[in-house]
Amino acid sequence: MIGRLNHVAIAVPDLEAAATQYRDILGAKVGDPQDEPDHGVTVVFIELPNTKIELLYPLGEESPIAAFLERNPAGGIHHICYEVDDIIAARDRLKAQGARVLGNGEPKIGAHGKPVLFLHPKDFNGCLIELEQV
Repeated sequence: MIGRLNHVAIAVPDLEAAATQYRDILGAKVGDPQDEPDHGVTVVFIELPNTKIELLYPLGEESPIAAFLERNPAGGIHHICYEVDDIIAARDRLKAQGARVLGNGEPKIGAHGKPVLFLHPKDFNGCLIELEQV
């Protein structure tokens, strides 16, 4: 059901410093900041030959990333994202097997302009999983 790894998301306390580190120290191709108000984040994508890194920074007072950074002030890995061909079929299959879909269970449009869903980390070995339809 899951396809390739789309990205690894890292919550960061300083978006500009993190982007600079990836660009200037690691030599990666770093995109521009992109506000995603529906998700409460500002993101920067880092392009790698085989996947992407998504830097996450809180946007607004209700941002889930703000709460994550309160518990992890230095930042850290927030989630991993896998691609799926049909997000509704994937959701229905996962729910039938007892997995919990976060939110209202309906896909939202993610940072790449494609439908996404998040799966409860307690159902997946402590890892928050994002599914993105490709």
